Amino acid sequence: MNPIQFFGALALLAGITQTVLAADDWHMADGPLKTRWAKEVSPQNALPEYPRPQMVRKEWMNLNGLWDYAIVGKDVAIPEKYDGKILVPFPVESALSGVMKRVGDNSKLWYRRTFELSPAFKGHRTLLHFGAVDWQTTVTVNGKHVGAHRGGYDPFTFDITDALKPGGEQEMIVSVWDPTNAGPQPRGKQVNKPGGIFYTPVTGIWQTVWMEPVSKFHVNSLTATPDIDKKQVTIHVDVTDMPAGGLVKIEAMRDGEMVSANAAAGTDVILRMGDVKLWSPEQPALYQLRVALLDPNSGQTDGQRINPTVDEVDSYFAMRKIALGKDDKGITRLMLNNKPVFQMGPLDQGFWPDGIYTAPTDDALKYDIEITKKLGFNMIRKHVKVEPDRWYYWCDKLGLLVWQDMPAGDKGVGPGKGEIQKDPSAAREFEGELKAMIDALRNHPCIVQWVVFNEGWGQYDTIRITDWVKQYDPTRLVDCASGWNDMPSGDVHDMHKYPAPGMFPVEEKRAMVLGEYGGLGLPVEGHMWEKKTWGYRVMSDPGQLTRKYVSFSRMLADLEKKGLCAAVYTQTTDVETEANGLLTYDRAVIKPDLEKVAAANRFAFGPIEEDAAVEIVPTARTAPQLWRYTLEKPAEGWFGSEFDASAWKEGKSGFGSEGTPHSIIGTVWKSDDIWLRREVTIDKPLKSPQLVIHHDEDVEVYINGILAAKLPGYIGDYEEMAIEPAALKTLKQGKNSIAVHCHQKTGGQFIDVGIVDNK
Repeated sequence: MNPIQFFGALALLAGITQTVLAADDWHMADGPLKTRWAKEVSPQNALPEYPRPQMVRKEWMNLNGLWDYAIVGKDVAIPEKYDGKILVPFPVESALSGVMKRVGDNSKLWYRRTFELSPAFKGHRTLLHFGAVDWQTTVTVNGKHVGAHRGGYDPFTFDITDALKPGGEQEMIVSVWDPTNAGPQPRGKQVNKPGGIFYTPVTGIWQTVWMEPVSKFHVNSLTATPDIDKKQVTIHVDVTDMPAGGLVKIEAMRDGEMVSANAAAGTDVILRMGDVKLWSPEQPALYQLRVALLDPNSGQTDGQRINPTVDEVDSYFAMRKIALGKDDKGITRLMLNNKPVFQMGPLDQGFWPDGIYTAPTDDALKYDIEITKKLGFNMIRKHVKVEPDRWYYWCDKLGLLVWQDMPAGDKGVGPGKGEIQKDPSAAREFEGELKAMIDALRNHPCIVQWVVFNEGWGQYDTIRITDWVKQYDPTRLVDCASGWNDMPSGDVHDMHKYPAPGMFPVEEKRAMVLGEYGGLGLPVEGHMWEKKTWGYRVMSDPGQLTRKYVSFSRMLADLEKKGLCAAVYTQTTDVETEANGLLTYDRAVIKPDLEKVAAANRFAFGPIEEDAAVEIVPTARTAPQLWRYTLEKPAEGWFGSEFDASAWKEGKSGFGSEGTPHSIIGTVWKSDDIWLRREVTIDKPLKSPQLVIHHDEDVEVYINGILAAKLPGYIGDYEEMAIEPAALKTLKQGKNSIAVHCHQKTGGQFIDVGIVDNK
C-alpha cells in the first residue's frame, strides 16, 4: 500500500471514530470571498485526513468538528456561558469557522467540547495533539489542567490519560490569548488593522486537533538523515520510557526492495541503501519507513523470550542532498544532489479567503502545490508562515523545493539600518519557536533552506542566530536575512528588488539569490476581497501581465549566467487587498498565460516578438524620437492638446544623464525639471494601449490634455504602465498630443515615453 492509499484509509477510520455533532448547528459565515472547495466543508468533514504523515499510527481519533466557543475578557477565569458553535480547526476570524469575529488582545477565546473514547483507547495512554494554536494556549480535561503552550506555529502534545474518566462522556476546555501585533511574538503577516502587505489576524485553533492511544513505551519522534555520497541513511528514534534492553526494528522500502536493521532504543541506526533513488522536483522518489518498538520484558513462551511489538509507526524519507558548490566557471551555486540547479519559485503567503490560515480541504492544500508545478516552478518560498504537516507532505510527494521562513514578530528596522535591540523575553520566545519549527519540519526532504529573518522584521543578533541554525541543522542551507539587512553569515546573499530582477555581485563563499521580485498586479472583477486593490506595478490585462513576466524571466536568464542561483516571484495568489498574484485569491483564475509562464520559468523562450507589445508611439529603444522640450517652467495649460510649443527647443529622446541604468541618451538633461511635448499620429485602430515609460524620477504624462499617469520615484528600465481611463478615452486613431513633466531629486535622471498596443 502506498502512502496516499494508507493515509486515505486512515481518513476513513477517522470518520468512523470521531464524535459527530449536528450539522444544523453550523453554517459558513458570509465572507467577502470563498473558494470552490468551501462547499465541501461540513461538521462531519472538517479536514478528516490523518494530520501527521511522517509518523502514522493506525488508531486515532479526529476531534475536528463543532465545538462551543466564547469570547470574553482576558481576565475572566472561565465563561459563564458560550456564545455558540465554531467549526474547528478554522480560525474564529474565518468564514468557515461559522463565526467570523475578531478577538483582540483584551479578550480570550474559549473552546469546549465533549467526546467519548472508542474501545481502541482502553488500556493505553491517551495523547492529545494540537497541530497549531495561535498563540498562548491552556487545556483542561474534566476540570483538570493538562498543559499549556506558547507558540502559534508548532504542534504540541499532552498526555491526558490521568485526567480521563473510566468511561462515558469526557469534557475538554481550551482557552487561547493572542495579542497579534500588540505583542512581540512571532506572527508573520497578521495585524489587527489589515491593509497593504499585512492581512487578517488568526486567533486560536487553526490546525487539526486529534488523539491517539499509545503504549507506555512509544515512539516520541524519529529523524531520517540521508547521505547520498555514502549511499546510506541514519535513523534516530526517540522513545518514551523504553526499558533497558528495548529494541527498535526499522524497515526501509521502495519498489519492493527492503533494507532493515534492529538496534537498541535511542541509538542511531545506519541503513545501507545500495542502488539509491535520488529525490528531486523532476523525480520525487520517496522511501517508505516502518519503525517498531520491541519490548524485552513482556513474557516468555516455552522458555523462549518473545519481543512483541508495543508500538509501530509508518513514515517515509528521501535520499537528497542540498549544499553549496562551484560550477565549471568557479561560481558558487546551489547544488541539489551535487549538481547546480537554478531554483525558481513564487513567494507563497498561505492565506485563504474562506479559511484565512487554514485551507478549506486537503484537496485545496494540494492544489496550490499542483498549480505551482504546472506554472513551471521547482521551488516555493513559504513566506513568514508555517503550514500544516500535510502541506509539506504534498511538496515531498509531488516534488517542490521549499525555502521555509521563520515567522516574524516585534518591531522592524529599515533597509541598511542594521538590527533592533530585542527584549530578552521576546528573544527567548522567538528562538524557542524557531527551534520548535525546525524540530517539527526537519524530516521533510522538500525543505532545503531555513530563512531566519525577512527584511528587517524583528531582526536581531543575526550572525549568532544564523550560526546556531546552521549548527543545529547542518543538512540544509540557511538564509540569514531575505532582503534589506544582510550580515556576513549563512549560505546566501539575498536581494529584494521590485519590480524588475537584480542581483548582488558574486561572492566566494555564498550564493547569490533574489528573494523577492515582480509583484505585477492585476485585479480580476468578481474574484476580489475588496474593490480597492494594489500591486507593485499594475497591469492592464492578462496579455500585458504575461509579457512583463516573460520579459523579467529573460532578465533572470541573463543574471543566471552571471551567477544568480535562485529567484522568488511575488506571488502565488492575491491576498486580501494585494492583487500581485499569478492566481486570484479564490484560486479560480490563473491570470497570465500558463504555458508561457511555465516555459519562461524553465528559461525556454520563443522569439522576443512573440512576447512584446508593438510600439505604436516609439521610444528611443526603436530609434531616437523628436520632442519639443524646455527646462524653464512653461505657461499655464502647457499640457493642453492645443498648446503651442513651437518656441521650445527640439531634441531627440531619451532625455537624461549618462550612467542612469538602461537609459538611451539622445539629449543631455541635467537640471531639476524638464517639460516635453510631442504630436503623434496613430495610423491604425487600438486594441489595448498602454504607456511604455522609463522615468527617473517623478513624472506626469498627459494625453490630449488629460492626465494619463502620475508616477513617483524611479524605475530601472522601460516598463508598460496603465493609462488612466479618462485619458485612454481620448486616445484615437489619427492625431494625438503627449505632454510630459519629469522632476529630478537625486541620483541619476532620465525620461522617455511611448505607447504600446497588443497585436
